[in-house]
Amino acid sequence: MADQQAQTALGTHPPALPALRWDEPPEGPVVVLLDQTRLPAEEVELVCTDVPALVAAVQTLAVRGAPLLGIAGAYGVALAAARGYDVEEAAALLAGARPTAVNLGYGVRRAAAAYRAAVEKGEGQDGGAAAALVEARALHREDAAASTAMAGHGLTLLDELLPGGGHRVLTHCNTGALVSGGEGTAFAVALEAHRRGRLRRLWVDETRPLLQGARLTTYEAARNGLAYTLLTDNAAGSLFAAGEVDAVLIGADRIAADGSVANKVGSYPLAVLARYHHVPFIVVAPLTTIDPGTPDGAAIEVEQRPGQEVTELTAPPQIAAGAPGAAVGLPVAPLGTQAYNPAFDVTPPELVTAIVTEAGVVSPVTGSAIAELCARSRQVTMS
Repeated sequence: MADQQAQTALGTHPPALPALRWDEPPEGPVVVLLDQTRLPAEEVELVCTDVPALVAAVQTLAVRGAPLLGIAGAYGVALAAARGYDVEEAAALLAGARPTAVNLGYGVRRAAAAYRAAVEKGEGQDGGAAAALVEARALHREDAAASTAMAGHGLTLLDELLPGGGHRVLTHCNTGALVSGGEGTAFAVALEAHRRGRLRRLWVDETRPLLQGARLTTYEAARNGLAYTLLTDNAAGSLFAAGEVDAVLIGADRIAADGSVANKVGSYPLAVLARYHHVPFIVVAPLTTIDPGTPDGAAIEVEQRPGQEVTELTAPPQIAAGAPGAAVGLPVAPLGTQAYNPAFDVTPPELVTAIVTEAGVVSPVTGSAIAELCARSRQVTMS
């Protein structure tokens, strides 16, 4: 504790805990998560010994973010196989935990397919479990590499759109290392700009009602030494009007075949503001977030979350007086108030300036351009 306080006083930080890792203690394999519900006050790891615990972590947002959910899903299948549970049942539970995030199902299917292939070859449960784990680790590595590539492509695009550097970037929700096997998606671009001396200011939307921007993006920005400012979501309009935003960078939880983008609720209003004020609106997401099976934005299933997230302010466990180990809701609306609480909204492709992936940039955003990028990527992978 004294060492950590000394590091903070010096303006540095201890190494961040990984957002997700696989561990094999004597009691058996586990998936270990950095509990994001307790950030930024505490860095606490959550140990999942079975798939129901991992599903609960996904649904309570202890682990979150499209790319990381895909990795979590893959490791979840490996966990079920290694501990001798019903893999097909586990895969179904995991894939349905958050319906909008396409990466979750992708990661589950990849690891489950590896498990089945090994079992069908006669390698048994142990061989299937090993194959699922190899696939999960491969996905983890691939996502880290994708993060690095997106950061490079994204900064090149920013420099082309905004020559001269000194970028003032607005972001929404959290898109850094907490959602990725690497340094993130949209945040990774801002981080790369910072490292190259071309980021003037990162504007961070608070991201109501669960404050992923206030709690998590500021946490990552502070750790990495970025110049950042936090604002409430409804202050973004005045920021655009004052000419203080050069570009908007967001992530995505699902991109439909036509280029419609589902992201944390509040993203669509930013796209409308950006279009009115002639500011580039850029989506940064790995190819695994593109879902050719979803034809357009109307076909994206948008997760509806509990109304109490809106009608109550939740004090985290570490500061909830009189309730150790449990969060406490503080009512901000009359008892019985109904709340509308979609987790995501959908931005149509005509409002998106560009989609940045590890395989390159799509701009203008059209269904044919997205299909061409995906096809080109598959050819490169196969060769």
